[in-house]
Amino acid sequence: MKVIQELVGYFERKGKLSPRQLRKLLDQGFVAADAPANMVDLCDAVGAAYYFRVEGAVEGPVWGTDVYTGDSMLAPAAVHAGVVKAGESAIIKVRVVRPPTKFQGMARNGVTSNDFGRYGTAYRVQRV
Repeated sequence: MKVIQELVGYFERKGKLSPRQLRKLLDQGFVAADAPANMVDLCDAVGAAYYFRVEGAVEGPVWGTDVYTGDSMLAPAAVHAGVVKAGESAIIKVRVVRPPTKFQGMARNGVTSNDFGRYGTAYRVQRV
């Protein structure tokens, strides 16, 4: 599944995959995998994008706001970012980004994230 997601991300970045084509792939179940607990093993390449089915949760460690450390739990980070509600299932897009020098935490959407200094990897989430 990781290889398929990397190919889709590549074609999307190059403008070779329209939103309609992506939606068709997602609706057919060809792209989105079940979400991992965190992104630690997938944050290798800045700019990489992954599509996951996630069920929103409010429990679990999260560091940052809008940009999260690679080891932040994905389900509560998605709730914190406002892309899914607790208990709701949705397909989300996770983009690996360059980590900031400091991660700022805050309470939002029923999830409290924490501050953190430097961390080697980071990601953003958005609803598809």
